[in-house]
Amino acid sequence: MPLGAGRNRRARVNGGKTAGRPVSEKGGRSMSKVRIGVIGCGVIGTLHLRAAAQSPLIDVVAVADLIEERRLRAAAEFGVPQVYSDGDTLLEESDAAGVVLAVPAGDRIEMPLHALERGKHVLIEKPVAMSGAMLQRYIDAQGDLVAGCCSSRFQAFPSTSAAADVVASGALGALRSIHCRAIVPAGPPPASPPPPWRLNRERNAGGILTNWGCYDLDYLMTITGWSLVPRTVLAMTWGVPEPFVPNVAPGSDAESHFSAFIACEGGTVITFERGEYVASAGESVWRIVGELGTLRLTMTRHAGEQLWLDQADAETGVVTRAFWEEADDWGRLHAGPIEDFAAAILEGRAPRTDLHRSMLVQRITDAIYASAASGKVVEIA
Repeated sequence: MPLGAGRNRRARVNGGKTAGRPVSEKGGRSMSKVRIGVIGCGVIGTLHLRAAAQSPLIDVVAVADLIEERRLRAAAEFGVPQVYSDGDTLLEESDAAGVVLAVPAGDRIEMPLHALERGKHVLIEKPVAMSGAMLQRYIDAQGDLVAGCCSSRFQAFPSTSAAADVVASGALGALRSIHCRAIVPAGPPPASPPPPWRLNRERNAGGILTNWGCYDLDYLMTITGWSLVPRTVLAMTWGVPEPFVPNVAPGSDAESHFSAFIACEGGTVITFERGEYVASAGESVWRIVGELGTLRLTMTRHAGEQLWLDQADAETGVVTRAFWEEADDWGRLHAGPIEDFAAAILEGRAPRTDLHRSMLVQRITDAIYASAASGKVVEIA
């Protein structure tokens, strides 16, 4: 039976009986499991399913995929009882309290609306929407349901919290400039066909900016306490260089490299560059420069890499120390969003990156594309 849009929404948010089933933990303490459905059983959907299977907060009750082999494999591997051939049928018929939409943005344009209309909480893969206008439709339909975006993945790392604590402490003083340069050099052509959606405007809303830039912007906003207010953007985008065209799927029409200059209220500026299939050595560098100090870090750290803090000292000049030396648990990268989603439902709170925070990321993204297309400075609403 279809679930009505107004069906006990508050009970769902507050973790009532409609959100999940009570289970017992060691020591006799009881908690709830949130019934979750996963739409899309490809690579990213399988990672969600694996994380959910290991979580004490989640009971996966339904999966859907257009490809029969994928949905049957997922159901068998993770013991999922309800299997559907398409997402809309899952939304209509399953008893899931929340759903993960793990299909490309262009393939799920109306799906978040259908889920919210049926009273289901929603976790949306990145990019969250094809445009800010579309995202606003999701926000308007949300009501008091929980809705979030998976651009929050890097928030799960303790090093991210440590960097945010440094900024919040005032150790950097007023922020002046933020620099991100993340370049992945091209390798040889892949042995298997590359994903057709990855550099496709119609299916992924763009290229490297929507596929990875949303992580960068979410990470930056998290570290700076979501306090930056971007106002103008000047940007340029480039496609895949001719020697590397065999590395990407036929019909790829989106950017593989972009660079943007973003001016914020209060005088903070951001220089933001990311690229793949680039004729350059690899680089992954973040600098957050303030009046009193600088953070030197990377979003995607390797084992043994330290995060550094340079601070002004009136007597000695600049003092440098490592403020984070521990390794991040990369297993948390994909577990973080779905566990946070389930906890948000049970606790009646917003997820780490809700739709309103996603809107800031989306507006910057839209402005970068608009500036690159026009060759002019674009204002961010």
